[in-house]
Amino acid sequence: MLLGEDICEPARTTVNSQQSTVNRQPSTVNRRINMNLADIPLIDQHAHNILRPEVAARYPFAGAFTEGYDEEIVNNHARNTFFYRRSLREIAALLECEAQESAIAARRESLGLENLTQLYFRAANLEAIYLDDGLEPESILPLSWHEKLIPVRRILRLEVVAEQLIPQTEDFASFLTRFQSEIDPPPPRVVGFKSIVCYRTGLDVQPVTFEVAASRFYEIKRQLTNQPLRLVDKPLIDFLLQQALLIAAKYRLPVQLHTGFGDRDLDLRLANPLNLRSLLELPQYRQAPLVLLHAAYPYMREAGYLASVYPQVYLDFGLAVPSLSVSGMREAIRQLLELTPTSKLMYSSDAHTIPELYYLAAKWGRQLLGEVLDQAIQDSDLTGDEALAIATAILRKNALSLYR
Repeated sequence: MLLGEDICEPARTTVNSQQSTVNRQPSTVNRRINMNLADIPLIDQHAHNILRPEVAARYPFAGAFTEGYDEEIVNNHARNTFFYRRSLREIAALLECEAQESAIAARRESLGLENLTQLYFRAANLEAIYLDDGLEPESILPLSWHEKLIPVRRILRLEVVAEQLIPQTEDFASFLTRFQSEIDPPPPRVVGFKSIVCYRTGLDVQPVTFEVAASRFYEIKRQLTNQPLRLVDKPLIDFLLQQALLIAAKYRLPVQLHTGFGDRDLDLRLANPLNLRSLLELPQYRQAPLVLLHAAYPYMREAGYLASVYPQVYLDFGLAVPSLSVSGMREAIRQLLELTPTSKLMYSSDAHTIPELYYLAAKWGRQLLGEVLDQAIQDSDLTGDEALAIATAILRKNALSLYR
C-alpha cells in the first residue's frame, strides 16, 4: 500500500526526487490534482532513539500516544484520544492483524524489534533520520543500532553536555572551557545542536554576564547530590545557549529549539516562540540557523511570522503531526504555510520510544501536506508544478540544504 493512496483518485500525481508528473487539464492551472507524495524519500530532521526492549516492556503501549506521563493519563485516558484510536487501525493494517492492542503486541513480538523497525522505516520511505539522543539516554538504543537500518546523523543536546560536565569540574572557567571544547568543533556526525531551554526555563532567553553565570554555577555545585543533575537554572541555561549559538554561527550549524506543546514539564505560556524576539534581534547570532520544532503548536501563526521576517528562523511540524486529530494536523500545516516561506519549512516526526511513530508521522505528514497544497492550487496560490516542487522541498530538500 502506498502511503498516500488513500487520498488519491484515479487521476493521480506521481512525485519522486528525480521527476514529477501532474495529471490535469492544461487549460486549468488551479484544478485539484490529488498529489501522491509517497515516492518522495523523507529526511526526518528531528527524531529520537527507540527504547531498549527491556525498558519498553515496562511501559504501556498507549504511553507512546500521549505527552502526559501521569499514570492516570496513561492508563485511563490516553486510549481515548483520536490519535490513539486512529493509529491503532493504521498500525494493524500495516501489520496485518486485528486493530486491538493485544493483537498488535503479539504481532510485534513475533517480528522482533529490528524487523519491526525495518518494516516501519520502509513503509515510511525514509532516506535518513537525524536523532537527538539526549532523551532518556540511559534507556535508549544507541545510534549504532539505528544505523544498521538507515543512515543516521546526530543532533547534540546542549543541556546534556552541561549536566555531564558540571559535576566533573570545580571552577566555572574550566567548566566553560570544557563545554566549549565539547561542541567546537562539532563532534563527528553531529549536524546540529538542540536545546530544551523551552522546557527548563522558557524561551525568553536574555543576555547573561560571565560573572552572573559563574555565581549560578557555584550555587548549583553547592547543592549537588548523588542524584543525576537536572539543570533548571535560567541564567546559566541562557548563558550556555548563547555560548553555543556563537559556535553554531561560526559553523552555520542549525540549532533546534523545542517550541510549543510538550509534557507538563513545560509552561506553555513560555513556549510561545514570540518570546525569542530579543534573542533574534542580536546580530552576533544571526548566522546560527534556529529551527523551531513541533509547529510551535498552538502558536503556528506566531512561528510563521518569525520565519517570514528573521532570516535565521526555520520551522518543522513534527509532533503536531501525528499527535493531533486529522483536522488539527491539517490546520497546523495550513497555518504554518499562511506566511512561512516554503523554503523554511521542514518535515520531521519527533518519533520516540517505539518505531510506529516514524511510520505514522510519515503517513500523515505526506497526506496532509498534499491536501494543504491541493487546496492552495484551488485557491490559486500555487500552480500544480509549484506545489510539487514545494512538497519535495519540505519533505527533503530544505533539510538537505540546511544541514550540511
